Amino acid sequence: MAEIQGLYGPFTFSEKLFQRIWLQGDFDRTLATTTDGRRVRVLYPGKWNLLGGPDFKGARIAFENGETRVGDVELHLHAADWVAHRHAQDPAYDGVILHVVLFPPPAGTRTLGADGCEIPVLPLLPWLHHDLEEYAAEAAVEQLADRPASRVLDELGALPAEALADLLRTHARQRWEQKVHFARLRVQRLGWEAACHHTALEILGYRFNRAPMLRLAGQWPLAAWTARDFAAGIEALYAAEADTWTVQGVRPANHPRTRLRQYAAWVAARPDWPARLERAGEALGAIAEGLSTGDARRTFGFTHRRAELAGAICAEAVSGTRFDNLVCDGFLPLLEARGGRHGFGYWQHWFAGDMPPAVVANLRTLGMFSGRHHPARHGVAQGLLGWLIETERQSSAAEGRGA
Repeated sequence: MAEIQGLYGPFTFSEKLFQRIWLQGDFDRTLATTTDGRRVRVLYPGKWNLLGGPDFKGARIAFENGETRVGDVELHLHAADWVAHRHAQDPAYDGVILHVVLFPPPAGTRTLGADGCEIPVLPLLPWLHHDLEEYAAEAAVEQLADRPASRVLDELGALPAEALADLLRTHARQRWEQKVHFARLRVQRLGWEAACHHTALEILGYRFNRAPMLRLAGQWPLAAWTARDFAAGIEALYAAEADTWTVQGVRPANHPRTRLRQYAAWVAARPDWPARLERAGEALGAIAEGLSTGDARRTFGFTHRRAELAGAICAEAVSGTRFDNLVCDGFLPLLEARGGRHGFGYWQHWFAGDMPPAVVANLRTLGMFSGRHHPARHGVAQGLLGWLIETERQSSAAEGRGA
């Protein structure tokens, strides 16, 4: 476990989360390079070993010199942990062919096996798709998504309505600023068009298939989608990540084939959609603080604007709650990162989109989703998620201090 300084204070990044990133391939696998300068291709990450011994068993790794090796992979946050854990003296680690670390080690650092032979070291931090804080935040959201938030009613139900609204607004603002921060990093790294392309495919991948969608975005940039008829070649795209899709338990509407078809239709009809999005952002007016959601939606024509954006940006290829997530998790943060100034008002009052059912149920019970003036809205739901993440973080920190 590492404690790292984030946008709003320290956060923890666990080795288990790092292992999940490796398993899902949630990094740029086309550029991953060992400390001795060799490109590597992960043909199979290995079977996640939750018992003793190396973290992944039976991985297949192709090295730049044409050599393909089969063996075990050990992951650490720091390269020095190999020595600290005395793995070279443990026969269980004799089959390790790759040492994957999060942070690039100091120059000259080597990982040696029991026989004194050097084991290649692959630092992943330079090749990750996201900032570490974003990985940690998304992991926390996923942990909360599938279980009821039992503490919500006990701790928040006793607050006066105004105090509760202020608390959720504060956490919503922090969630918004984090999303804008991450969007800005992506735009700086990839440029505007590629950042839009990556973001759209990632959101269409939902939480189960975001990593393979991001790999497809990197392998086939937007120009490739506009130059080829991908609408007729979805099977080839799907087959490119055949071993990595998660389809069990995924609703038909969220199946990756369905989402790829939607994006192909979207790009075919709106090949210039990032430029269209930028122009749409220029038309956003400022929403005054303190305006109720009902009044904001009527005054600024949210229902009409929603339909207008769905048509102008993605040719109505994506609709419903997934389109709302595209707006709130993608379009608005990207526009703000691009230099916009009014995104938070729209993000705060926009339609809720896909949210964990427990979050929606608790907000209804708390009276935050009620009636014409306070309908289900994205900002308040994100505020509750932010509060839950912070509560979990404080609990974990307290447990760590007591251990």
